Amino acid sequence: MAANSAQLALYRKFLASARRSAAIYGSLARMEKDSGRAEIFQKLRDNEMEHARKWAQLVGLEASRVTPARMGLASVLLWVTSKMIGTVFIARFLIRGHEKNLSEISRLPDPTVIAEAAKEQANQLRRLAYPDQEPEEGSHHEGGFLSGEGGTLRAAVLGVNDGLVSNFSLVMGVAGGTDDVGIIVLAGLAGLLAGSFSMAAGEYISMRSQKDVYENLVRMERTELELWPDEEEEELAAFYKEKGLEDHEAKLVAARIHANPQVALDTHLREEFGLDQEDLGSPWGAAFASMGAFASGAIVPILPYLFSDSSAMFFVSAAMSGVALLVVGAGLAWLSGINWVWGGARMLLVGAVAAAVTYGIGSLIGETVTG
Repeated sequence: MAANSAQLALYRKFLASARRSAAIYGSLARMEKDSGRAEIFQKLRDNEMEHARKWAQLVGLEASRVTPARMGLASVLLWVTSKMIGTVFIARFLIRGHEKNLSEISRLPDPTVIAEAAKEQANQLRRLAYPDQEPEEGSHHEGGFLSGEGGTLRAAVLGVNDGLVSNFSLVMGVAGGTDDVGIIVLAGLAGLLAGSFSMAAGEYISMRSQKDVYENLVRMERTELELWPDEEEEELAAFYKEKGLEDHEAKLVAARIHANPQVALDTHLREEFGLDQEDLGSPWGAAFASMGAFASGAIVPILPYLFSDSSAMFFVSAAMSGVALLVVGAGLAWLSGINWVWGGARMLLVGAVAAAVTYGIGSLIGETVTG
């Protein structure tokens, strides 16, 4: 049966996605220093090319002429990101986009064309994203996207965004009120330091409080398993019955799990609270990641003023900040599996509006103060 126009459009979308993924995996294979991980990335690249050739056939293209997408700026962003956060975290970003595609593929009239291979590919990607864990069939890591190592990656991403946008706005606001480069630099550095330490302190307190709560839940669950093992086993069996197991099956599974106290504790924590004892979060890691990321974003608007006191530095600062906003927004969007052009434009627009508003307010205040 010939595909209708809607199906053809979807096939073309999957073809483009497979070509982009092949390019990404190929680049990661070349960047990865660990030979075992590099081999998996290369295998993922080859799998995506095989998928791309199948999608090409479905839309009537010659499969042998299909090649990976051209990376261009995206390749540079990928290289920089891999140096900053490592390929483990990049793999965690990529999981979301892959599983989204897999979900769409499963709704096709004949999903078996690629779905099974894509499922195996998802498991390989999870091995790269979570090297210390053995992935289970169909498992998902809901904390993945921006959580990374207990919140460290989330803190870093938010830190870069906040540092760039807030200090860009601050520098533009002060520049709108005065031409004194010394005052602009002082305000920018003060904003960088204050923001960095504030972000670090806030992230530490937040993560420490969260970890305290989690550790208390672990202690409570351990105590309950020690004092009331039979009741806890019945509770776990009831949970599995709700998931669809027969009564005897649920009891058998619960009994086997409770035969090992540590496995029982891990299972109750995961099933009842969604907790993993190995990933309760690192307050200090999140604090330092947040501080460093904020500073790396906040330094951009100040840099031109550190090398020259020319009035032209205002425009250089604005241009550098605009490019940084565009690059960071595009990079995060691309790694998240959404349109990188839209992601970059969105972040640039938000930052530009914030800077324009503070510049206008700074100008009004400057005129009022100077008369």
